[in-house]
Amino acid sequence: MKPIGVFDSGFGGLEILREIVKKLPAYDYVYLGDTARLPYGSRTQEVVYNFTVEAVNFLFNQNCPLLILACNTASSESLRRIQKEYLVKNFPAEKVLGVIIPAAEKAVEKTKNNKVGVIGTESTVNSQAFERELKKLNFRVKVFQKACPLLVPIIEAGEKDSQIIELILKNYLNPLIKKDIDTLILGCTHYGLLKKKIKKIVGGKINVITEGEIVAEKFDDYLKRHQEIEKNLSRNSTVRFLTTDLTDRFKILGSQFFGREISPEKVSLG
Repeated sequence: MKPIGVFDSGFGGLEILREIVKKLPAYDYVYLGDTARLPYGSRTQEVVYNFTVEAVNFLFNQNCPLLILACNTASSESLRRIQKEYLVKNFPAEKVLGVIIPAAEKAVEKTKNNKVGVIGTESTVNSQAFERELKKLNFRVKVFQKACPLLVPIIEAGEKDSQIIELILKNYLNPLIKKDIDTLILGCTHYGLLKKKIKKIVGGKINVITEGEIVAEKFDDYLKRHQEIEKNLSRNSTVRFLTTDLTDRFKILGSQFFGREISPEKVSLG
């Protein structure tokens, strides 16, 4: 059994997994959510890196030859270092992919006025990862970012439909709207659950990019281009859900993100 590993600090990566499974249902998957230590977004770069390495090690030990960091904080703070240093030294045959480049590619494709907004965790915004990738693709792009530290805790608490969420979203989004952006990247996997509310606030003229469908599309293309990896993946259409803190909330919220009921198992990292 050689499943595809998908990692997130919490629940948001389940939306990425949902879209990948929808597009590529034949493969086996293992999802790992480090819910005991979330949120990652307000932690230091070194802590995020160490936590991510523990998750990567764990999933490789689950016989996953290919991993997706379905977490913008882990992707922005740790991915390049893991790819360029950690894998080279410890797991030269294995691959780890992220979610930032696919979203950046889609934004550059969509923007007409070269003004792109990004909302994400403090860690993701401070890393400048989106700006770096967007400018690599098109140096003319102007990037306007806004850290949204309240959104993940509200979503994780199951309060995405509370009355206060709209006020908080307007407070975060209005400065970006005033910059005349025509494209907005939801730079946190959790934010996909807020897409309808966000679209209502920003209006129809602004493209709103969520990562689920885009990552699934790009991942499908990646497997087609890397047959040497694809041919080693097992195909039994199974999905395992692992969490570092098994609670009723994980099952309830996880089922919302994944789109159907899940049965998680508890594991330990570190």
